[in-house]
Amino acid sequence: MAGINRQQLNVRITQDTLEKLDEIVEYYQENTKIGRVYKGDVLTDIIEKSYEVMNKQKALRKNFQ
Repeated sequence: MAGINRQQLNVRITQDTLEKLDEIVEYYQENTKIGRVYKGDVLTDIIEKSYEVMNKQKALRKNFQ
């Protein structure tokens, strides 16, 4: 990830949400072959995938109007 500008994001989340994130990170770690998996990488992946889904839904909505 050389050359990628990164920003610090500090948020407060519930203990339940943190446990879910930890479980997701563990799942990524067990099911990917990219080496060490970090929470930031998992959150980035989730956000990127959600963004793609959102844009597809927007495009579909736009086509039906």
